[in-house]
Amino acid sequence: MRLRMAARLVRGLLIATAAMGSTVSVHAQDKAQDKAQDKKIKIGVIFDLTGPLAGGGSELEYLGTKIILDHFSKTGVEGYKVEAVYADAQSKPDIAINESVRLLEQEKVDMVLGFFSSAQCVPVAARVEQLKKFMWMTTCISSAVFADKNYKYVFRPQASGDQFGAMTMDFIAQNAKEKLGKEPKDLRVAIIHEDGAYGVDVSKGNEAGARKAGFNIVLKEGYSATAPDLSALVTKLKRAKPDVIFHTGYNPDITLLLRQAREQGLKFAALVGHGAGYGVYEKLKEGMGADANYIFNTDPISIWLANQKTMNPKLAPVIKMVGEEFDRIRPGVAIRSAHVGIGASNTYVFMDDVLPRAIKKYGGVDPEALRKAALDTDIPEGGTMLGFGVKFYGEGTPMAGQNERSFPVVIQYIDDKSSVVWPKSQAQREAVLPLPKGTTYSNQ
Repeated sequence: MRLRMAARLVRGLLIATAAMGSTVSVHAQDKAQDKAQDKKIKIGVIFDLTGPLAGGGSELEYLGTKIILDHFSKTGVEGYKVEAVYADAQSKPDIAINESVRLLEQEKVDMVLGFFSSAQCVPVAARVEQLKKFMWMTTCISSAVFADKNYKYVFRPQASGDQFGAMTMDFIAQNAKEKLGKEPKDLRVAIIHEDGAYGVDVSKGNEAGARKAGFNIVLKEGYSATAPDLSALVTKLKRAKPDVIFHTGYNPDITLLLRQAREQGLKFAALVGHGAGYGVYEKLKEGMGADANYIFNTDPISIWLANQKTMNPKLAPVIKMVGEEFDRIRPGVAIRSAHVGIGASNTYVFMDDVLPRAIKKYGGVDPEALRKAALDTDIPEGGTMLGFGVKFYGEGTPMAGQNERSFPVVIQYIDDKSSVVWPKSQAQREAVLPLPKGTTYSNQ
């Protein structure tokens, strides 16, 4: 009897011990999971959600960026939670700077991401570098952001402004004789631009490309993007009689210029825009109606126009997801703006390539780990949703932090559709050049 009782007592102790061990094990697992959940990257995201730049493309960049960040906030990255904190730059450089500093110093974000306007990126990049924090620019293109600055913590996968200006000039130069019936030296061109960092930078590329092609530059002039009246500029254009107008602007200045050009009877063979307001077809159509037809725009390719056959296969479902999510948010849009894809693609490069490497190879998400991980990025052509590759110029180079593998394309709007027309390697159709006879601005 005593032996049986002792045996039962031993069995009870063993069961209790096992149960306790199981409980301890469960608590240990919970603690480990809690610790893993404590790991997170806090990303400060800044775009213009109000003011003139919002409708000029910034809000669309924000939507593309947010779609990608929302995706990774659900999946996490290498055990890290992703938390985005959004701020509105209100289309003002001083507010962009203040919001960046606030997010970094008060909200304690690990980095800042986004930015649409080059006029904001130039001073913000300098301030973030001074603070030795990490900055990832999805959009603004001015070469002045990086030129001879030798930044360590600022990176941009986007194409630069001088590339935009040079690409459009090459496009017209290669088509001058065949489509416009003139030798390049006989072609009259006007270069007009908003006078901020963005417009000035693109116009420099335009001017360099025009001189290389041998074009006759009959007018080169800047103006304030917030100017209430551009009729004086239109008058100068009428006197100069350009065959081709190269314009860099936002909106509503594009709409204002073209409305006053229509009122004053300005005629030309082609209008070539450079991103920003020219990348938002809905705004062009809203302000110009049928006259939005045949306008050219230079931008990184729309992710929905890029050739997926030459792309990394993993990107196709991401492009599909971004499109479906955008259609849900903005139903009924005739042409999904390239701006949405630019924000999405350039954010995806960071989340899918740079961030995992920073965590796995360099141990975390501090500025030094993120910087080293970005410098290791080596994505070949076809490795991004925009078609180009990513490799950043390193320290000690004139454009340290700029993607050396990026490039824009020239698209043309025809009948509520956009098609790539240049370079030939990416072209989906022949360019309609010059403007068809009988259209509002045609000089035929």
